[in-house]
Amino acid sequence: MKYIAIAARILLGLTFIYSGFVKSIDPWGSTYKFIEYFTAFNMEWMQPLAFVLAIVQNAVEFVIGVTLVLGLRMKETAWGVLLFMGFYTPLTFILALTNPVTDCGCFGDALILTNWQTFYKNIAFMALAIIVFVYRKKYIPAYSPVGEWIWVSTITLMIVGISLHCFRHQPWFDFRPYHIGADIAWGMSVPEGMPLDEYDSKVIMEKDGITKEFPVNDYPWDDTTWVWKDTKTTLIKKGYTPPIHDFSITTSGGFDITEDVLADESYTFLLIAQRLNKSSWKGLDKASEIADFCHEHGYKFYCLTASPQSEIDPLKQKLGLTYDFCFTDEITLKTIIRANPGLVLLQKGTVIGKWHHEDMPDVAQLNPNLLSFSMKQQTTNSKNKLSGLLLVGFLFFAFVFHQFKE
Repeated sequence: MKYIAIAARILLGLTFIYSGFVKSIDPWGSTYKFIEYFTAFNMEWMQPLAFVLAIVQNAVEFVIGVTLVLGLRMKETAWGVLLFMGFYTPLTFILALTNPVTDCGCFGDALILTNWQTFYKNIAFMALAIIVFVYRKKYIPAYSPVGEWIWVSTITLMIVGISLHCFRHQPWFDFRPYHIGADIAWGMSVPEGMPLDEYDSKVIMEKDGITKEFPVNDYPWDDTTWVWKDTKTTLIKKGYTPPIHDFSITTSGGFDITEDVLADESYTFLLIAQRLNKSSWKGLDKASEIADFCHEHGYKFYCLTASPQSEIDPLKQKLGLTYDFCFTDEITLKTIIRANPGLVLLQKGTVIGKWHHEDMPDVAQLNPNLLSFSMKQQTTNSKNKLSGLLLVGFLFFAFVFHQFKE
C-alpha cells in the first residue's frame, strides 16, 4: 500500500504541475475559457471575475502538484486534491452529457481533450486522490511546519508572478496554431487522404397536404404533383479539421484579401486588436510608427479587428491613425495573439514575429531585413526563458536533494 500511495501521489502531482503550469503561462487563454463556461451556463454576470479566477485556479493547481511531489503539508494537500477532484469530476460528467463547450480546457492549448476523455481521466485521478487522502497521515514531513509553509508561499508567489508576467507580455510557450514558425496556409490545408465531413441530405417534398422526406439522389423530381419545400443537410460523420480553419481577412470594402496576404513574398505586419473599445490606445498609437516604417520600405501593414466600422472611424480620427483596418473573427484574433493590441509579422504566410503591445519594437531598432531582426529577438527571449527555467529547476532539485539528505 505504501508504494501504491507514493505512485498515486507522484502521478497526481506531476499531472497537476503540468496542467497548472501550461495554463499559468497563458492567463488570457484561461480567462477566455472561463468566459466561455459562464456564457454556456448563462452566468454572464460572473465574467468580470474570469481573470482573477483563472489566476487563482491555475496557481492552486500548480501548488497542489508541487506539494504532492515534494510531500509538503500533506494533510492540507490531500484535502485540497480531494476537494479539487470532487468538484471537477461531476462537473466534467455534466459537460460530457450536455457538451456546452467542446474542449474542457483542463490542459489549456497544450493538450486538447474531449469532454468524455476528460471525464474518464478525472475518474482515474479521483481514485488516486482517494488513495492519497487515505494515506495522508502516514507521510513524514521533511521540514518544520514553518519551513513547509515558507516553501508553499514561495512556490505560490513564483507561479503567480510568472502568470502575471505572461499576462503583460506573451506566454512563455505558444501551443496555438499561430506560433512563431507556423505556416498559416499549410495549417489551413487538409492533408491528402484525411477523411472529410460526411453529410446526409434529404429533400422535403409536399403532395396533397402530406410532407415527406426523400434522399437527395432519389426524389420525385419529374413528378410535378410533388412540390419542393426544403432541403435538410445533417452532419453524420465528422472529418479532419485543420488546425487553422477560420482565418480570413476582409477589407472595409468587403474584399477578401486572405490569399494575397498569405502569398506576399515580402513582409506583412498584422496589428491584432480584437475589440477597439478595449484596446490599449498607447499600443494603437505606437503601431502608427511601425506602419510608417512599412510604408517607407514597401511592406504591408493591416490592423485586424472584430469591431464595427462605427467604432473604427471615430478612433482613427481621435488618434490620427492612418493605417488600414480589416475585419477578422474575434475568436480567431484572440487565438492568434494574447494581447489587445498585439503585433504579428508574416513573411509569405509564415509567422516570424509576435509582440505584445508592451513589447512592440522601436522603429529605431528595425532594419529592412525584418527576418534577421526577429530571429535575434527570439533568440534573446529564448535565452531569458531558459535561464529562468534553469533557476527554478535548480531550486527544485536542491530541495529534493535536501529531503533525501535528511
